[in-house]
Amino acid sequence: MKLEKFATAAVIIVLIIFPIVASSNDNLSYYINIMTIVGIYSMITVGLTLLVGYAGQISLGHAAFFGIGAYGSGVLTTKFGIDPWLAMAAGAALSSVIAYLIGLPSLKLKGHYLAMATLAFGIIIYIFFKEADFLTGGPSGLPDIPGISAFGFSFDTDLRYYFLVYAILMLEVIYSNNIMKSRIGRALKAIRDDEDAASATGVAVYRYKLKIFVISAFFASIAGSLYAYYLNFIDPSTFGFFPSVKFLIMVIVGGLGSLPGTIFGTWFMTFLDSEWLSSIGSLTTLVYGIILLILLMFLPEGIAGQYRKLKTKIVMRKNEK
Repeated sequence: MKLEKFATAAVIIVLIIFPIVASSNDNLSYYINIMTIVGIYSMITVGLTLLVGYAGQISLGHAAFFGIGAYGSGVLTTKFGIDPWLAMAAGAALSSVIAYLIGLPSLKLKGHYLAMATLAFGIIIYIFFKEADFLTGGPSGLPDIPGISAFGFSFDTDLRYYFLVYAILMLEVIYSNNIMKSRIGRALKAIRDDEDAASATGVAVYRYKLKIFVISAFFASIAGSLYAYYLNFIDPSTFGFFPSVKFLIMVIVGGLGSLPGTIFGTWFMTFLDSEWLSSIGSLTTLVYGIILLILLMFLPEGIAGQYRKLKTKIVMRKNEK
């Protein structure tokens, strides 16, 4: 436990010091941008961890909720002049309502029906983003999205936006961690392990699954709004089927049911994508498929799972002595 607390403190210190040092070094300033994107993606994967790792429900459409937040904020600010914070809230509310409506029928089913429902939903939303030129700009994208400010303070530099993103991510992680440690978290784990047994013991299976699905969609929408305000431009390619799969792979790499593991997996895959996979073009999909296959074969519990196994072995050896 002491080692884990020390590691957590060390990571927090690095996250604070790194951008300040990097902002004054031209060779490192690029990585502030990458780490900001990591923070935004982590908001999505933390929500997916609650849904997949704790509730055992697979979603293949979270990029759609990501896109609803991004386009909701982008359209409302550029075409209607609405304040960015209000636009973000509106996008999050819309994503939550849509998630609720999708979850109502699909979460009553067992197996992978939710995955199929979210897959279909993601494709529909992606097509809408591409075809609704009058609203979204179509394949050409939506430009001139304004930045964001608060109380007269504008987050108009990479360094300022970095701290905004990680402050919001920290709040999300704290909230998610409280859920995991609460009665809701225990109920979700029971649902994941055996849905029928959980129902037999009085757990409101359907209600808990629906609630966590809406929460994860809400997180993805907030991430989408921050993404739009950061880049000031969005296009449909960011919110298709493949990004949804990529988010799921990030969760699997880190380890299902582990918030630190999920953030590590998001960091690892984002850096891998930006530093290497971006140069191989159409082979990216193939490489992601290979990574997923290797993980499922050799590291089904992800990095966090391997850490837990190693920790257990060390404890057992100490007890033997």
